[in-house]
Amino acid sequence: MDNTELLDNYEKTLERGLLRVCSSAELLSDELLESPDIDEMWDTYAKDYIADAVENFNDYSEAAIAWAGFLGMGVAHNWDSHWTFHRHDSYSSYYGRRGWDDMDEHILHGVLGLDLNSAEAKKISDTLQNCALAALGLIRHEGIETQTALGFYVLARTYGVLYRIGASMELHRLGYRKVAVKP
Repeated sequence: MDNTELLDNYEKTLERGLLRVCSSAELLSDELLESPDIDEMWDTYAKDYIADAVENFNDYSEAAIAWAGFLGMGVAHNWDSHWTFHRHDSYSSYYGRRGWDDMDEHILHGVLGLDLNSAEAKKISDTLQNCALAALGLIRHEGIETQTALGFYVLARTYGVLYRIGASMELHRLGYRKVAVKP
């Protein structure tokens, strides 16, 4: 199996597992909600996000993974609220007062408008932390060393999955649903 196939299989396995985590928390249904606009923002932000995550991974591996979910939530929220204005937001506009360190709190409170002490904010934070732990568990189970070239690509795919999970969680929270359309 070449690395591309391995990475594709890893990504699919991770996505399915995280969908189960989020579905059991009732923050998602059984499939991702998506928008090309939101996906394109990951393409724009990925390089900067990965640089932040790599810098923080050894000390804060759960945060390095989970924060991508918060970023996805923030982008999805802004997509729903006023995309014409927000589609040009810089990656760093999602930082908190302490930069990357409190991105989660800034997005929950400053972007989504949630009280940080609310049950909803806690449920979101706990679920994204559980997603990060599940991702780390899968990486260990697969025997992938994060300090290798393959490990870097696995982590990059992991961040992308968490971003999509977070975006989908926010779209779900905002009331978006997939429905079958009759031809």
